[in-house]
Amino acid sequence: MKQLNLSEWSLRHPSMVVYLMIVFMVGGVLSFLQLGRAEDPDFTFKVMVVRTLWPGASAAQVEQELTERIEKKLAETPWMDVIRSSSKPGESLVILILKDFTPKAEVPEAWRQVRKKLDDIRHTLPAGVQGPFPNDEFGDVQIKIFALTARDDKAGYTMGDLRREADRLARELRRVQDVKKIELIGVQDEKIYIDVSPARLAAMGLVPTQVFDALQRQNAMAPAGHVETDTDRIRLRVTGPFDSVDALRDTTLSVGGRNFRLGDIARVSRGLADPPQPRMRVGGRDAIGLGVVMAKGGNVIALGENLSTAMAELQQNLPVGMDIEVVADQPQIVKTSLNLFVRTLGEAMVIVLAVSFLSLGLRTGTVVALSIPLVLAMTFLSMKIFGIDLQRISLGALVIALGLLVDDAIIAVEMMVVKMEQGWDRFKAATFAYTSTAFPMLTGTLITAAGFTPVGFAKSGAGEYTFSIFAVVTIALLVSWIVAVVFTPFLGYKLLDPVKLRAIAEKHGGDIYDSPFYRRFRALVEWCLRRRWLVIATTVGTFAAALVAFNGAVQKQFFPAASRPEIMVDIWLPQGASLKATEREVKRVEALLAGDERIASWSSYIGNGAPRFFLSLDQQLFADNFGQMVIVTKGLKEREELKARLESAFESADGSWSHLRLRVVRLENGPPVGYPVQFRISGEDLVQLREGASAISSVMRAHPSLRNVNFDWNDKVKAVRVEIDQARARALGVSSQDVALTLQGWLAGATVTQFREDDQLIDVVWRAGGERGRGDTADPRTLARLPDLDVVASSGRHVPLAQLARLVPVLEEGLIWRRDRLPTITVRADVVGSLQPHAASEQIDRQLADLRAKLPPGFRIELGGSTEESAKGENSIKAVVPLMVVGVITLLMIQLQSMSRTILVLMTAPLGLIGVTLSLLVFQVPYGFVANLGVIALMGMILRNSVILVDQIEQDEQAGKSEWEAIVGSTVRRFRPIVLTAAAAVLAMIPLTRQVFWGPMAVAIMGGLIVATALTCLFLPALYAAWFKVREPGAEATAA
Repeated sequence: MKQLNLSEWSLRHPSMVVYLMIVFMVGGVLSFLQLGRAEDPDFTFKVMVVRTLWPGASAAQVEQELTERIEKKLAETPWMDVIRSSSKPGESLVILILKDFTPKAEVPEAWRQVRKKLDDIRHTLPAGVQGPFPNDEFGDVQIKIFALTARDDKAGYTMGDLRREADRLARELRRVQDVKKIELIGVQDEKIYIDVSPARLAAMGLVPTQVFDALQRQNAMAPAGHVETDTDRIRLRVTGPFDSVDALRDTTLSVGGRNFRLGDIARVSRGLADPPQPRMRVGGRDAIGLGVVMAKGGNVIALGENLSTAMAELQQNLPVGMDIEVVADQPQIVKTSLNLFVRTLGEAMVIVLAVSFLSLGLRTGTVVALSIPLVLAMTFLSMKIFGIDLQRISLGALVIALGLLVDDAIIAVEMMVVKMEQGWDRFKAATFAYTSTAFPMLTGTLITAAGFTPVGFAKSGAGEYTFSIFAVVTIALLVSWIVAVVFTPFLGYKLLDPVKLRAIAEKHGGDIYDSPFYRRFRALVEWCLRRRWLVIATTVGTFAAALVAFNGAVQKQFFPAASRPEIMVDIWLPQGASLKATEREVKRVEALLAGDERIASWSSYIGNGAPRFFLSLDQQLFADNFGQMVIVTKGLKEREELKARLESAFESADGSWSHLRLRVVRLENGPPVGYPVQFRISGEDLVQLREGASAISSVMRAHPSLRNVNFDWNDKVKAVRVEIDQARARALGVSSQDVALTLQGWLAGATVTQFREDDQLIDVVWRAGGERGRGDTADPRTLARLPDLDVVASSGRHVPLAQLARLVPVLEEGLIWRRDRLPTITVRADVVGSLQPHAASEQIDRQLADLRAKLPPGFRIELGGSTEESAKGENSIKAVVPLMVVGVITLLMIQLQSMSRTILVLMTAPLGLIGVTLSLLVFQVPYGFVANLGVIALMGMILRNSVILVDQIEQDEQAGKSEWEAIVGSTVRRFRPIVLTAAAAVLAMIPLTRQVFWGPMAVAIMGGLIVATALTCLFLPALYAAWFKVREPGAEATAA
């Protein structure tokens, strides 16, 4: 049976081939226009946050009675990796992190199990606990954030007015296509306060509970029934529930047989929650944010344009004096990235075409040039079919692929040219390329694709993030092979001129390899074969030196910094600081930014971190002593200048910022890490834990490259212990609960009833206020006036607190962080200078060996930060490497059918490390996860060239040539396609070197491939000759 020849088929069916080319081109263009656009690939956040409130409990009580119970139960959840928690007065926050290799499909089931287990233990939690409230939408990225503000104070809008308008805007924006949800940020709950003077109430002989009861009865919503007539059912409505603040103020209450107007004994006012809730500020003004989350598979650029159009229409109807600003705009970032990619791809295409035209001539170069858009079109069509969006990773993969996808076309067309130069006709030359190189090319293509299997099948967060590299490169390589064997021969048949090509060969006596250049190269290859052991020893020695330099001199990193214009400013006050104090400090930082020309906009978040406007954001949750600012600069140059200016201001000699912990950071790529250098110490005893953490911090502070060394928790907070004289309290008929509820009611306020307004339920809060009508406006809710606070005894008597209890100031735990149910302090730091976090962490880790040896039983110190996250990514890749090795060896065996030749080819794969190390050192580029991808790709490229050369040598030997001539002749003949494909790949990487994210990978591939190409042409022939003991024909004759 005749073997199928795809090239021959394409030449015999020209109409079909032209039809397919048109279909693929049109399909590719349409697919490119319809592909989803996003900044980052679709990524599953394997994190859930469970928040539980227990008003009145101390941090230690919350830790033991609440957090411990929740953690203990949730530890049973399948796929659970780490449970972190923070316990502070009145609040527990448990952060659940699933194992990195949790299958995407299993994550929703894991969260369902968490909810079920929380329901199981809800009844066992202490009385008064609110929650638990689980949140598994922690990872939703808000692609666009609008901020609604009042233009100035004269506008007279309250936060309640802004909230009502924001609700209306959110309802309208939700109708825009591809919007999943709208989240409101910085909303302040409204309250109606009844401020009563305790002394005034006591003088009137009134007890607060009597007033509460009267208000609740007046405001009750109770059914009054209905009347049935012959034709209708008529419902009865009873008036009385409060419908305005004035109605509440004018309410006449009947208490203890007396009637009085509420406004006569209390000040009734409408205001915001006090103490305030986490809030948002934009450009120095209070704001309500509207965060838009995109539906899965949406086009972020199209959604951004639709949102802008919708908001422009809504803005026309905004109340006068309200403004809308955009504070986070991912669609614009993606648009810029896409334009950069298109430009990079264009530059790379121009470079590849220039290589083709300059080295192969106009007609031959045109054949290669025409294959590029065809391969790209088929790749886009395949991406659409498999649901791969255009995002940071897939765009980079396309540029990597561009350097590889012309390889097959160059090899195929070069073989056609050679045969035509030797006098063959077009048909025979085109079909011969298939029979001689199609299967070695396919093997090489599959080997290169197999090189990316560790990325494609790595079971980790970083692996999931970068999966589309494997998918896109594999698609592009397979498509390029199809184009090379079906469409390139057809194009070559139509465009190449055999007469001209034959004329070129005749200039060299009919042998194109007899030119001066090829004669010199042949002499160089023969020299390498004669001195094979010198060549091998030199190569091995250089490789060993490169290995030592790679492990010692090349710096390591996890992911490079993002090339976005934002910088973040973290503002931490001492633990226990109030939200008002945090707001005051945030305003001080805002004052520094006012009038700076480098800034496009800024937004501030008080009591909470910024919402997730960027996938890799290290989001901070619920802390009154924390403020965060997102500053959008006008460019990368301005970003660096502003960062330096702020860092300098915060370190000013006058010490005006010394009471704060301030951090100015760029956005980072890859999984969220926070501080790059982290060490954790865990143990049960808090005193010993603090001592250990202090010892670690001393080591870290002594390191010259570390700055801003701090603890995630360590401070104690101020508290007042109310020590009740129980004997006296019993005599007066007062219990500890009465005292606590009285303190809570007078100081924080007690919710009496709820005021109903539209869709809002507004709490009516009773609390202590100044004496009305006596000019006494002093706030009784202060420590100084605490002893005089009235406690109502069971007999109705009013007793000052000082007669019942002693007030003792104390320090208590303000925050306790735990990890896997053990109190854990994390010592963290930033890195300055050129030293990478990985190197700094390793140096510190070695210095902590003595401290580890002295730790009490049950204590441990662990390395965290970017080094820990990087290890997870690398280990997940290493786990799949055996699969890759087996796949590559299997492919080599299928192609070469020889164990010896397979081992020979495999020995060339690691040699690219010589060039990788050299290029990383010369250009001072660190080696990280992204550069690691480049090295994997590089090994595939090297093996591809090696297998084609070794296969050619074997073909020549089978054709009857001597072993020596087969090695030398094959190397000379394969020199041009090997160098051309390498040049195309290397030069196509040049545009990528300018990009922050892909730069390290491009540098690694360029350096490695240049050196590897030279070694393929010189070292591999020498190794082949040494392996098979090949001798020079003249030497054999002499020996004989």
